Amino acid sequence: MNAVRRGLGNGVVQAFLVVVGLVWMTPLAGLFLSSLRSAEDTAKGGWWTVFTSPGQLSFDNYSSLLQNAGITQAFWNTVLISVPATVLVVVIAALAGYAFAWLDFPGREAIFLVVVALLVVPVQIGLLPVAKLFGQLGLFGTIPGVVLFHVAYGLPFAVFLLRNYFADIPKEMLEAARMDGGSEWRIFTRLVLPVGRPAIASLAIFQFLWVWNDMLVALLFADSSSQPLTVELQSQIRQFGSNIDVLAPGAFVSLVVPVVVFFAFQRHFVQGVMAGSVK
Repeated sequence: MNAVRRGLGNGVVQAFLVVVGLVWMTPLAGLFLSSLRSAEDTAKGGWWTVFTSPGQLSFDNYSSLLQNAGITQAFWNTVLISVPATVLVVVIAALAGYAFAWLDFPGREAIFLVVVALLVVPVQIGLLPVAKLFGQLGLFGTIPGVVLFHVAYGLPFAVFLLRNYFADIPKEMLEAARMDGGSEWRIFTRLVLPVGRPAIASLAIFQFLWVWNDMLVALLFADSSSQPLTVELQSQIRQFGSNIDVLAPGAFVSLVVPVVVFFAFQRHFVQGVMAGSVK
């Protein structure tokens, strides 16, 4: 009887999760189907009409998208912003996290407290001062300027996260590695990084999604030649308004890339979340 109840309970939970998953995927499916319809079909009815009139579906919109110089350039600008901003944050945070966790140096605790204090500083406070600084340095309106801003504001949380994760590594493992003659760099690359892979993967996913979907920072710091996809789509909505045949596939491409990245690293992400919950 208990087995039957557990089976029914598991079945209800699984059915609920399936429903939640379908609800969560509905906007993505609707956007994809809209991106395959012409502007005329979109004006006549919603995307769900494709189930009764599948002849509406066509990849012509994506052909038009590839011919739109503004969209394609903005897509590559987004890649050039998101990838370096993610890699730099992960690399610097991993090095700093290991140093704060296991290396003794003057002012370690005070500096880490400053890093933690920076977590409460809103991004909006730094927009105008940093914009003025970047203007003096010649970085305003450039891709490196946008990348540096994201790196600077992504590092406090990243360092805090990885430092706490690395600090939970058993001390005996590090001492054994040092007794075997391992240098700090060798211990970091051969021991700490493999053990911290789940946390590093989780951080990389969060940072990439944050930068890829950002519009506020890019709207201020990027000019017309360096603006990412989010700003370009917003600009085309303002300029044309009704060009849904370009905006829908562009929005789907902008949305599907983070989804693909998340599912590609899902296993590491779940391990990082579970490890953090246990610790």
